[in-house]
Amino acid sequence: MSEHVECLIIGSGPAGYTAAIYAARADMKPVLYEGLQPGGQLTITTDVENYPGFPDGIMGPEMMDNFKKQASRLGTDIRFGMVTSVEFDRNGGTHKAIVDGTKEILAETVIIATGASAKWLNLPSEQRLNGSGVSACAVCDGFFYRGSDVAIVGGGDTAAEEASYLSKICSKVYMIVRKDHMRASKAMQHRVENTPNIEILWNTETEEVLGEHAVEAVRVVNTQSGEKREIPIKGFFVAIGHKPNTDIFRDYLAMDEQGYLITKPDSTRTDIPGVFVCGDAQDKVYRQAVTAAGTGCMAALDAERYLSAKAVGM
Repeated sequence: MSEHVECLIIGSGPAGYTAAIYAARADMKPVLYEGLQPGGQLTITTDVENYPGFPDGIMGPEMMDNFKKQASRLGTDIRFGMVTSVEFDRNGGTHKAIVDGTKEILAETVIIATGASAKWLNLPSEQRLNGSGVSACAVCDGFFYRGSDVAIVGGGDTAAEEASYLSKICSKVYMIVRKDHMRASKAMQHRVENTPNIEILWNTETEEVLGEHAVEAVRVVNTQSGEKREIPIKGFFVAIGHKPNTDIFRDYLAMDEQGYLITKPDSTRTDIPGVFVCGDAQDKVYRQAVTAAGTGCMAALDAERYLSAKAVGM
């Protein structure tokens, strides 16, 4: 079976749903496939306090449900399913997407909003306490642990930046680094090393996050001496990187070495006409709900202008 649509949105979350809201208002009759994690990463987040318009904060799942309801009310056809492969026309013709390996969608424009997934340590306690003291975003959730002791895992720029951020609001920050050196830039290394309330634990790995219903401590082990240590903390942050969900586009779209899709300057356009990308699939710097929503708006506007220009040229 084959279906022809004017605008196909791949993925949900703030970027996908915002793109859908704008595309629907532009009468582009968008069809949105929610993907593997409907609503994106915010569905596994508890309190969201940094999104404008919610003075008392809002729960992540509730917020994404509101996004979805608004997109649906305006006319977006929201479907449960996952785009498993694509065939993009490099000349800007009709693009093809296969959903769940069976259904074929032909689209005049495609907006990619597949997001990125945080890399985890794969500890059972880490997953069990996710949202109850365990987080992959210090900027998002650090506020809840102000005045407390916390730990952060990682040795790259992101980990160093987030450790620095946490040091401003938390009493003590333990930075757990697997090796005897960091991958972070020298400038970031100097910053964390010279921050009094950051303690760097070199050659250290996390063995377990402790706590029944909330994080109470972390048990770490020194990989050289074998010595184990339990550190009382309230927040445990994992900053070992994100993986953009872009593998199915590898044969068609330009991406960096990490897999983030590359857009044209000052736009959401890719190097294939009619294909646009927004949210964390292309943003490895900010990775916030509000910035993802902003680029979702941009993608829909870019797609609308593309279709208008194409119609004039026909």
